[in-house]
Amino acid sequence: MRAERIIGDSGNRIFLSPVSSWEISVKYSLGKLPLPEAPEKYIPFQRKQHGIESLPLGEKAALLHAALPNHHKDPFDRLIVCQALAHDLTIMTPDKLIAQYPVPVLW
Repeated sequence: MRAERIIGDSGNRIFLSPVSSWEISVKYSLGKLPLPEAPEKYIPFQRKQHGIESLPLGEKAALLHAALPNHHKDPFDRLIVCQALAHDLTIMTPDKLIAQYPVPVLW
């Protein structure tokens, strides 16, 4: 799979948005996402194990939200798009709605 190859390439920097961590925590607390342990332990451990960096959510990205076209209704995904735009990053997702934004998408 292309995603696994890209993530596994040590020449690439891989980031996890705190927005994704928030969404994972919400789904876990609602019982919709089973994890082997609580997200506050599981996510940082997995990030460290796989060399994944945390991507800060700053003012620049947050303010881009107002100018973003309304292709996607999911606020988590919209904020991730804003972060990618603010940091000039590529998003790795199979979500075709995200591909409608002016941000590079891989899957």
